[in-house]
Amino acid sequence: MTPGTASGAVPDAGVWAAPGRVNLIGEHTDYNDGFCLPFALPLQVTVAARRSAPGRWVARSSWASPAVEFTADGLAPGSVTGWGAYVAGVVWSMLDSGLDVPGAELEITSDLPSGSGLSSSAALECAVQRALLDLGGLSVPGREQALLAQRAENAYVGMPCGVMDQSAAVLCEDGHALFLDTRSGAVSQVPFDIASRGLAVLVVDTRSPHRLVDGEYAERRSSCEDAARQLGVAALRDATLPDLGVLPGLLRRRARHVVTENQRVLDTVALLSAGDVEAIGPLLTASHASLRDDFEVTVPRLDLAADTAVAAGAFGARMTGGGFGGCVIALVRSSRAGEVAAAVAKAFDAAGFGAPETFLAVPSPGARRLS
Repeated sequence: MTPGTASGAVPDAGVWAAPGRVNLIGEHTDYNDGFCLPFALPLQVTVAARRSAPGRWVARSSWASPAVEFTADGLAPGSVTGWGAYVAGVVWSMLDSGLDVPGAELEITSDLPSGSGLSSSAALECAVQRALLDLGGLSVPGREQALLAQRAENAYVGMPCGVMDQSAAVLCEDGHALFLDTRSGAVSQVPFDIASRGLAVLVVDTRSPHRLVDGEYAERRSSCEDAARQLGVAALRDATLPDLGVLPGLLRRRARHVVTENQRVLDTVALLSAGDVEAIGPLLTASHASLRDDFEVTVPRLDLAADTAVAAGAFGARMTGGGFGGCVIALVRSSRAGEVAAAVAKAFDAAGFGAPETFLAVPSPGARRLS
């Protein structure tokens, strides 16, 4: 990466934010060089920051104490753990890329639920990074910002995620979904002003926290890479359904999800571009079935929420995020959102699950300075 250059007036302090996201469709495709279609949430991580002594950083959060403090000399991966690793990882990634990162004090708050599959970690990374870039007068293109933040999570935190979450946190625009080609880095903004059509995306937080660093996510990624090697392709992006017959059963199922999910993303983009929003519902539902049966990353609460939402009148529903817990999204008529949410709550109660939380997701802007 080329070190950023100074850009305009450099603030001494300010407030920055980066959003969480829901992925409309395109799950577990990003680390397979595939396609995905996230949009940013109004829920966000907010960072109030000010410049301080060079080579020293202090971060305080609203959800944990004490403060996390570190210096440039003590920043090797593994030296900072817990939530502070996401902050330290961003500084480490920026420094390692040749950026002159200013020392800073950071006060961090969030209204994103942690562990719900709404990408609170990427929001934290990208909010901190945006603050440090502006405090240092550094100009880095959005795509490279996403890659820097991804590297922090991959190499410092130890979570082998793809680049979708960080791309959404940086690049999303109000009223649009972000069509991302993870191989080329190309992005385009797809109109998704659903409110004007009397539609809404209902998010159901199943209150079943996912824990992706504990190995399940890494195993799925490893399986996909193994399948690509056996097929002789650079990534599953390059495979077709007829190719998959040579794979053993487990790898065939994993690869089949990726191949069919990529096509569902392309089909969804085509429908949204044509203004046929309701027609994406069956694609959402098919995505959930593929994640359940072929990729095996759903859990009973996710399946119950998705099935109940469709039965209650949603156009379609699917889990969103890495899986093993987290959230379901359902495309609904705005006038029926409360009815669908109530049906899911009733089904959870009957199953003996804790009550879910629901809210409506509005496509929102990416990382930005607030003041």
